[in-house]
Amino acid sequence: MIVKGEKINDRYLIIRTIGEGGMANVYLAHDTILDRDVAIKVLRGDLADDEKFVRRFQREAISASSLSHPNIVEMYDVGEDNGVYYIVMEYVPGRTLKSLIKRRGALTIPEVLDIMMQLTSGIAHAHASYIIHRDIKPQNVMILEDGMVKITDFGIAMALNSNELTQTNSVMGSVHYLPPEQANGSGSTIKSDIYSLGILMYELLTGKLPFKGENAVEIAIKQMKEPIPSVCKKNPDIPQSIENIILRACAKNPKNRYSNILEMRKDLENCMKEEHMHDKRITYEYPEQDLEETKTMPAIKKEDLKEENIETVDIDEKSDDSLKRSKNKTNIALIITGSILLFLTIIVAIALFVFPKLTKVEDIAVPDVSGLDRVAAEKKLKDAGFTIDSEVEEEVTDKVEAGLVFKTEPPANVTRKKGTSIKLIIAKDKEAIIVEDYKGKNYLEVKAVLEEKGIYVLVEKKEVEDKDSAQENIIIDQKPAVGTEIVEGDTVTLYIADIVTEYPDFVKEAWSVSDVEAFCKEYDLNLSIAYEETDAYSEGTIIKQSRAAGSTVISKASIKITVATKPTDETGTETGEGDIIE
Repeated sequence: MIVKGEKINDRYLIIRTIGEGGMANVYLAHDTILDRDVAIKVLRGDLADDEKFVRRFQREAISASSLSHPNIVEMYDVGEDNGVYYIVMEYVPGRTLKSLIKRRGALTIPEVLDIMMQLTSGIAHAHASYIIHRDIKPQNVMILEDGMVKITDFGIAMALNSNELTQTNSVMGSVHYLPPEQANGSGSTIKSDIYSLGILMYELLTGKLPFKGENAVEIAIKQMKEPIPSVCKKNPDIPQSIENIILRACAKNPKNRYSNILEMRKDLENCMKEEHMHDKRITYEYPEQDLEETKTMPAIKKEDLKEENIETVDIDEKSDDSLKRSKNKTNIALIITGSILLFLTIIVAIALFVFPKLTKVEDIAVPDVSGLDRVAAEKKLKDAGFTIDSEVEEEVTDKVEAGLVFKTEPPANVTRKKGTSIKLIIAKDKEAIIVEDYKGKNYLEVKAVLEEKGIYVLVEKKEVEDKDSAQENIIIDQKPAVGTEIVEGDTVTLYIADIVTEYPDFVKEAWSVSDVEAFCKEYDLNLSIAYEETDAYSEGTIIKQSRAAGSTVISKASIKITVATKPTDETGTETGEGDIIE
């Protein structure tokens, strides 16, 4: 821990601590050379010997150093001083967006749109510099008194052209704002930042997080599986056009999200205009369960540029003839060098301006071939100037007849370069499935097989008389019955034995101490009893329990109950009805 008055690199005088994190601590410091206050982030001492954390810390400096934007905290300096790794940044005298939400709750629509416009502007700049933030959350956004926002903490940011992202960093970022593709361990794309911005916008509008759980794993599963709740239902004054931005940004399937941050920013600009006041709720084009595998962009290779060094020769005392010959040679060399430079300039100009125009590929719209047979669709696409992908996909739909083209990838009417390969997606009917007898099988295995076929599976617990003989996770009943014909999209309900024991409500159900002792003995629980003097309850009444009623009983767990006892006077004598205390 750095202490007040300590100097880093004999330049930055520590004033006080302004933040602590799992990886680094942040201090307010004074730059004694430039006479200004700065924020200095210092890698924690216990991590300074860990090469992985040092590399990640340095990556933050490299990422942030290329960014210069009013809505991004500026980085001034980076270095190492006697084993202390530090990054010097702009000091922002404000509060985090998270603290504002905690104090205010839901913000007004104009405030939210103003904040989101600033955030999308800053993140768009980062994306244009091939940087993904990967940890967008209100804790990493500072807001000044005048309403200006500053994005900070590119600590787990990564370059889009980076090949050096370790597996340990593949799932990072705060779980409440974590995109599904990061939650399941896949890589990050610019669409990952868009998802996090959507969650942040939801929180600004409602003052609440959309997904909550008892632990990080539960929240991450909700991020992957559950649709984001409706902000319009929470606040009917919020127009549908604003909710549509959140729905599109927070789509589970990245194919359904904005293609880039500028698309989101454009919708933020237009959402309150009159023509969008009666927008309908958007629907997703692609299935949300069919999550697209996210990939990072390949490394961008840069050729090394080498400068030619021209060697100079000193001329000592020479004869006049020798001097003239030397000057002639020099003039010839200058003429040759100038000619070469002129030639190279012409070549560069051709490469930069003429060649691109000669080789520019025309942009054309993908024609709509839905409803055509494969031969006709391919001909129409080829006539338009596209090539056809040899791979064809099938998708269940009732919008067009089976065997005909349902849609294309890229979709119709979007603009692509002439010669782009187009994939055909052919419509197919739902395949009939005969329900088998699943009783006696593990529900997890059956559920996986059915869901692979597009069947929705509900799992419900069912009371059984003999819990001792019942097996955990084994199917005891099912619906519909064996032999029923179902198709993709139908639902099957699997019933398993409810053999989990829950804690009773000892207080409301007026259990006796002896009954609780017997319960704890039966389920191998460690019971402790405390006594509380009170006139509010009869002596021996259980008034508190440490384990919540309805929570699961686990063997060897500890539970404490509090039992009422009569108050005593100063001499230690119990008091009761009819007693007189002088």
